[in-house]
Amino acid sequence: MSRPPRITDAVYLGGLKLRLTFSDGLVRELDFADRLSGGVLAALNDPAVFSLVTVDPVAGTVAWPNGIDLDPDVLHGDQAPAVGAPPVVLAEYQLRATG
Repeated sequence: MSRPPRITDAVYLGGLKLRLTFSDGLVRELDFADRLSGGVLAALNDPAVFSLVTVDPVAGTVAWPNGIDLDPDVLHGDQAPAVGAPPVVLAEYQLRATG
């Protein structure tokens, strides 16, 4: 059985927006404004904290220095979040192989 798509790159776009590239070539630009409420996620509402996003190469998802990470299946659009609303999709496209 093949592994579900995982995040290979994350680019901070300002505010609470990210451009995520997945292992299957899908690229999604997501806006998390008004989506990170309650509990530990509330810390990510600060753009200074949100901008510190990295890709966890083991889990294949986005993570922050404070230990927060997000479900890559939700970010890919395959599952609904357990709580709250998913991020708003600003753009979505598929990378094409060249050569």
